[in-house]
Amino acid sequence: MAESEANWTREERGRHRAVPSGRFSRVASFSQLVGGVAGGMMAEGARRISSGESISARDLILTPGNARRLADRLSHLRGAAMKMGQMISMDAGDFLPAELSQILATLRDQASFMPTRQLDKVLKEQWGNDWRRQFKWFNPRPIAAASIGQVHKAMTRDGEELAIKVQYPGVAKSIDSDVDNVMTLLRVAGFAPPELEIDKLLAAAKKQLHEEADYHREGEQMELYRKRLEGEPGFVVPLLHEGLTREHILAMSFEEGSSIEALGEETPEQRDAVMARLMRLVARELFEFGVMQTDPNFANYRYRRETGEIVLLDFGACREVDPDVSNGYRRMLEAGLEGNREEVLKATIKSGFMMPIVAEKHPERVNRMIDIVINEMREDKPFDFGDRAFVPLLRDEGYAIAQDKDTWAFPPIETLFVQRKVSGTALLGARLKAQVNIRRISEEVLGSTDPLPARAA
Repeated sequence: MAESEANWTREERGRHRAVPSGRFSRVASFSQLVGGVAGGMMAEGARRISSGESISARDLILTPGNARRLADRLSHLRGAAMKMGQMISMDAGDFLPAELSQILATLRDQASFMPTRQLDKVLKEQWGNDWRRQFKWFNPRPIAAASIGQVHKAMTRDGEELAIKVQYPGVAKSIDSDVDNVMTLLRVAGFAPPELEIDKLLAAAKKQLHEEADYHREGEQMELYRKRLEGEPGFVVPLLHEGLTREHILAMSFEEGSSIEALGEETPEQRDAVMARLMRLVARELFEFGVMQTDPNFANYRYRRETGEIVLLDFGACREVDPDVSNGYRRMLEAGLEGNREEVLKATIKSGFMMPIVAEKHPERVNRMIDIVINEMREDKPFDFGDRAFVPLLRDEGYAIAQDKDTWAFPPIETLFVQRKVSGTALLGARLKAQVNIRRISEEVLGSTDPLPARAA
């Protein structure tokens, strides 16, 4: 390998923790987390009693201290456990107290590294004991670390500069149990009320995580995206290196780029242009490709300042879009652009995005929510992603409806993955304070595509 750990920074050495790869060690880690949370609850309860404050189980669980325990333990475990923590931080960010949301958000970019000895063991298992002979150099210092694996830079004997994604040991085998354990914690915290039947959601989450852990599948999806975007200016997709790709190793061309959040330092015109390109890509995924990369984690985008290009990374979360879901979005979007509230409501219910009982019991609130969305999207002017004033309005109406347990039901699972990509991309726009004419992009993509053909029965 290229260098010794002794040359690494104290912060980097501090992030080195072996991945618990065995079933017993992972269960023990969850037990340690539960014990820490319980201790935190007792301490917080004692503090509140002594100060005369009211006590609720949810408030005792959702303390900054417990959030730090959760983030630290999930970062250590990696795999499905950490992935679900990332999803909570992105999907529920607007609904969590700001401090808790910020703590959980550290899961998006502060995964621990495998120690060099554990890394070498994985590489030997995948490439053989003489794996170093294939490279001029292989840097053991990761350039990125995420929930499923960490990425290293290397150069082959032929002079190809590669990014090598190495899957953490044991994460693929632990997906089902990790998801169940995290969901147990969510139930205790009140995020997953027992009244909701979430078996289908859990099954879908497990299925997607198993797909993300399949590096051969991810390589195939990456190559398909390269073909879809061939000749499309402004995007770069890495080239798969099939010869070095294995079950737990994904090898691809190394593509230079800075954090997508570096766009925040560019001119407003550049930020807006790049964000418009990303929003158009989401629309094309939904209405043209019929396939969507459903993980909008900011780390999956890199920015090239010299060219303005966006490097797209991580295709493990690619999944086909159900034609019914795509066409349902199409009907809602077309009705919204026309300002037709009644048709928006009909399309929303027909597509399964809303249960009929919600509109029947809370018509005024539903109509206000639809009006807010229509007014924001149909104006022929740049939409200001940085202006989140409408979000609390939607949240307040939605929260009021959610108090009615008769209306509790999950929408079709396929819609959740699409909505996560849409809302996550909008969150990036908010971070960059970009302004994009959503109406024109929508009209352009809808006008140039046809409804997706229904799946064969």
